[in-house]
Amino acid sequence: MDLVVKGRGDRVTGRTRSHVARKLARLDRLDPRLGRVEVEVIWEARGRIGGGHRVEASCRSGRRTFRASASGGDVETAVDRVVERLERQITKDRDRRRARMLGGAHRVKSLGMSATRGGTPQTSPPEPE
Repeated sequence: MDLVVKGRGDRVTGRTRSHVARKLARLDRLDPRLGRVEVEVIWEARGRIGGGHRVEASCRSGRRTFRASASGGDVETAVDRVVERLERQITKDRDRRRARMLGGAHRVKSLGMSATRGGTPQTSPPEPE
């Protein structure tokens, strides 16, 4: 998993970068197909909470893209919230794909049965001589 951490309005320190990498390592265990994870740390002077940090993250797994954003008083809190949201999206997608794959596995499918005739075998009428 490639990790790209960008900063807007403030510098991204090594401590912040290592915190983001440690927290996002959990996502790699959930979905090993994650290729690139982009995290943007934004410092807001006039945020909704009287100033603070907003973190936006996006990651791609196969054809699916997961995005999340969160804000908090400090960077660590916002990163924790973003990781929780991404984890929820990834596990929900994995469960949805798994249910679809296993959806018809418990039913017996036979070729000669018709669902419209109540499960009786289809036979063609005898041909006249």
